[in-house]
Amino acid sequence: MFFITTAIDYTNGAPHIGHAYEKVLADVIARYQRLKGEEVYFLTGVDQHGQKVQQTAEKEGINPATFAAKKTKLFLNLWKKLGLQYDGWAATTDDRHKACVQAILTDLKDRGELYKKAYKGFYSVRQEQFLTDRDRNEAGEFGSEWGEVVEIEEENWYFRLSAHAEWLKNYVEKNPDFVIPGFRRNELVGALANSGELDLCISRPKERLRWGIEFPFDTDFVTYVWFDALINYISFAGYKAKEGSDLPSFEKLWPCAAHVIGKDILVPAHGIYWPCMLHAMGFADEEMPKILVHGWWNMKGEKMSKSLGNVVDPDELADKFGVDALRYYLVRDITTGKDADFDLDRLVMLYNQEMANELGNLCNRALNMTARFGGGKVVTGAETNDDDLSLRASLLTVIEDYRAAMDGFDVAEALKAINRHVTVCNAYAERNKPWELAKDPANKSRLDSVLYHLVESLAHCAVLISPVLPEPASRIASQLRMDELLQLKFDDLKWGLVPEGHETGKPKPVFPKIVVEEA
Repeated sequence: MFFITTAIDYTNGAPHIGHAYEKVLADVIARYQRLKGEEVYFLTGVDQHGQKVQQTAEKEGINPATFAAKKTKLFLNLWKKLGLQYDGWAATTDDRHKACVQAILTDLKDRGELYKKAYKGFYSVRQEQFLTDRDRNEAGEFGSEWGEVVEIEEENWYFRLSAHAEWLKNYVEKNPDFVIPGFRRNELVGALANSGELDLCISRPKERLRWGIEFPFDTDFVTYVWFDALINYISFAGYKAKEGSDLPSFEKLWPCAAHVIGKDILVPAHGIYWPCMLHAMGFADEEMPKILVHGWWNMKGEKMSKSLGNVVDPDELADKFGVDALRYYLVRDITTGKDADFDLDRLVMLYNQEMANELGNLCNRALNMTARFGGGKVVTGAETNDDDLSLRASLLTVIEDYRAAMDGFDVAEALKAINRHVTVCNAYAERNKPWELAKDPANKSRLDSVLYHLVESLAHCAVLISPVLPEPASRIASQLRMDELLQLKFDDLKWGLVPEGHETGKPKPVFPKIVVEEA
């Protein structure tokens, strides 16, 4: 079972390009695993609790639940538009999640992992966490990244995070694939080496925050939003679910293959808090999840932010350039784990060049020329020459390169592999000139071979592109009159997908070119 989750999106804001990238990346990975024949469960959702949600709702004069529901709808609508094929939806206001969080709190208290104490310190309203001196900058101040910082003195519940610090250091050292890619793991190793052994405040008094999950054994407190939110990965996977629940079987799903998260929430939330929480609950080392960390989409080297006015709205982009172009660009122009600059010119250029001009051209050529010069029927038994064998070798190499890249979560490299074979195919057509061969009946056998090699390659490309662009892949399969093509599994990709005498359909534009009007 391949269980993939994304970080759940905080409903205090609207979906931005980073949210869209993360979800499309996870969707592509999930679709690829299904292509490999894996049974997949893809979980995503929203984090609806916390002080910021309560404060924003109060400013708008509405109930936090109403505010969260309104924001949640924005995410749901966008994911539908972008064609996400997820299996489970996590919303932290769900009663099933609340019950799981409260059961875990009770269990941790019984295990001696929680304690109550008074504390006086500085608190970041933006990040909803207490700060220490290590959070100060070189000038001894709390930087702008913390937003408003206030001094608070109050009693709270604490999780004995420090009791698991040594275990976590050893675990990370012994399991290099805990965090992917490796250089992101190095950031966690560095953070652990420089961290103190502090415990984690996991409650907020109701006199300050009411919008959260109530502590089952101390009703004057609600759960800290991060402690609550992280548990979604197991609550919606069926952990501690009541008998008869419609949630999936936890034993079947866990341990998950990957949490897909942004680099900004690796430390401390996912890289420190989460594994220590799981360890305290009794999860063994072999039950720890993998964490796939992606970078940010920046704008001219700067992080996108409302204050800078450089935020990109994925909903508007999908409407303007099309869902297919947006999905393609989001995973084509960034290396998983690294940052990249969002560039609308490159979005248009890459989609037009690689999809419309190259793959679209191959589709049009293969089908149009088969219809014109071959009566629409594929002849597979024609004699082959070295050029044909070279094209087949290219496809074989590209399939293996694609597999290696996708298994390493590097979607950009996988797409480059497809593009390499498409380029080979179009160059092959230019060299062999079917339009010239068709003029002489003596060239019939050679013409049949060339057309077959182009159609066969197109069939493979449709399957390979399907995790990224499922709708265009389906359109290609339909034009090939091979709707069953997308039911194939990866290991079925061997030469000979197109049978002798198969009749292809007429080509229609699969990748309409993006035309940008001059200002």
